[in-house]
Amino acid sequence: MHGKLKPKGLSLTRLHVRVRSSHATLGRLFGGGVDVAAIIGRSGLTALKREGDGASPRGRFRIIGGFYRPDRFGAPPRSGIPLRPLRAADGWCDDPADRNYNRPVRRPYPNSHEAMWRSDHVYDVVLVLDINLRPRVRGRGSAIFFHLARPDSGPTAGCLAVSRADMVKLLPRLSTRTVIAFG
Repeated sequence: MHGKLKPKGLSLTRLHVRVRSSHATLGRLFGGGVDVAAIIGRSGLTALKREGDGASPRGRFRIIGGFYRPDRFGAPPRSGIPLRPLRAADGWCDDPADRNYNRPVRRPYPNSHEAMWRSDHVYDVVLVLDINLRPRVRGRGSAIFFHLARPDSGPTAGCLAVSRADMVKLLPRLSTRTVIAFG
């Protein structure tokens, strides 16, 4: 699943996600000397994102920050993105009727939310994309992240995923100026 990442040391300002068709879930993340395998949502790409549709949204999105699992890294990963250590109580609200929709929350949380502290390794590193944050439109999708791929390379619920090895190599070259273009 690994690809090429060169030249080292250069900051990445734009990356592109390409899939063979709008219904495909496997593709490539490329730009600035990067070309790695990438995985998107189980429903492919969509121009009209809806909560729970399983699709990755078409468009250009900035990376605004992220998290990492401190128990799964000896030290914080080298990154050009501000990374905050995840805590077991971290969650992300996915309830369109909740005032904290598409925002981080502390668990236990009374309304629908996703646990950020997972037993699998998918959120060992998770970057937040500026999808449906400002303005936030209820029902237009929540928790669209850039995270680690499952070992079987299975599709995401709408996020972008790459292997852990590729993410660790990418992190130092990413910044809050990095834009990821889907489609």
